[in-house]
Amino acid sequence: MAEVKEELEHENENQNPEKKPRYKGKHDKEKPWDDDPTIDRWKVEKFDPAWNPTGMLEVSTFSTLFPQYREKYLQDSWPTIESALKQYGVACKLNLVEGSMTVSTTRKTRDPYIIVKARDLIKLLSRSVPAPQAIKILEDEVQCDIIKIGNLVRNKERFVKRRQRLVGPNSSTLKAMEILTDCYILVQGSTVAAMGSFKGLKQVRRVVEQCMRNEIHPVYQIKDLMMRKELAKDPALATENWSRFLPSFKKKNVQQKKPKSKEKKEYTPFPPPQPPSKIDMQLESGEYFMKDSKKSEKKWQEKQEKQTEKSSEKKRKREESFRPPEEPVQSSNNSNKSEEGKKDLTELTQSIKSKTKEFKKQRKSQEKVNAEEYIAVPSNDKSSKKKSKVIKD
Repeated sequence: MAEVKEELEHENENQNPEKKPRYKGKHDKEKPWDDDPTIDRWKVEKFDPAWNPTGMLEVSTFSTLFPQYREKYLQDSWPTIESALKQYGVACKLNLVEGSMTVSTTRKTRDPYIIVKARDLIKLLSRSVPAPQAIKILEDEVQCDIIKIGNLVRNKERFVKRRQRLVGPNSSTLKAMEILTDCYILVQGSTVAAMGSFKGLKQVRRVVEQCMRNEIHPVYQIKDLMMRKELAKDPALATENWSRFLPSFKKKNVQQKKPKSKEKKEYTPFPPPQPPSKIDMQLESGEYFMKDSKKSEKKWQEKQEKQTEKSSEKKRKREESFRPPEEPVQSSNNSNKSEEGKKDLTELTQSIKSKTKEFKKQRKSQEKVNAEEYIAVPSNDKSSKKKSKVIKD
């Protein structure tokens, strides 16, 4: 029988050469909506309570501690937080003894993800985010990210400087980042709380971490984000690479001042000599054996001498303001200059006189010159012709 079945299967395989593709699991098959262009897969649909009419099967709770300085603020703003969570069917409790906040699901809870949002809400409240801003996290479009920056820098002074670099003067850098990323950012202690879309939160985390690691200054990151925002507006550049448009910043190694090395003293096994004490000094000067009355007189005299010195210095300073300024006296340099000037004048006059004498000699020589020697005399033929012409006229 088994042999007959195998033969039949071989015959069927020969008859149907085109085999259907086999799938490993039940749910790996192609669905009709996989290739549907009308479906927007990135759209976050608002939760409808009709999707979960029965509610939650089990109670899930989250709790976080908050610092003592937030106690009064949370106590005042707790009614608004409680009313905001009540709309989604989430219970909340503030414990001032332990310093904790707890959120838990109830029978009225329909959205299964709202408890995670409520957990994020109490996290943000403990990180000094204002209550009206923190309540926005319950919306579907808003997400949050708490970036821990305390472990990125070891030195405390360096950490404070880099954190201030992130905030900027009058928190201008932080405001620019908020505008470009469409996120709410709050720097508090050793954490940075951010609220916004997933894309914006990713950008904020990159900027914060690179700033705290001293890789790229936040100002350059802001320039990069501005360029990206402008390029995103152009639909022609949607499929192109933007690296040629974006600015490239190279890290420069700034030479730091080297600490002055102290000169090493020669090692000696013997300790330094003990400085003389007050009693030793008095013994040397002989003051130790003086009477108390003489000691007091000596101290008084020293005090008087110091007072006279100070009073004389003060008097001298007062008198300086009343002294007239010293008039400028003609120095030896000025006299030397005047003498040099006089010498120059004498030389000039002598040169002019010599030139005039030479000029006069030249004029006398020109007067003795006979001009007829240099004038060409006309021939007899030409002169006779000219005379004849004159007679005819």
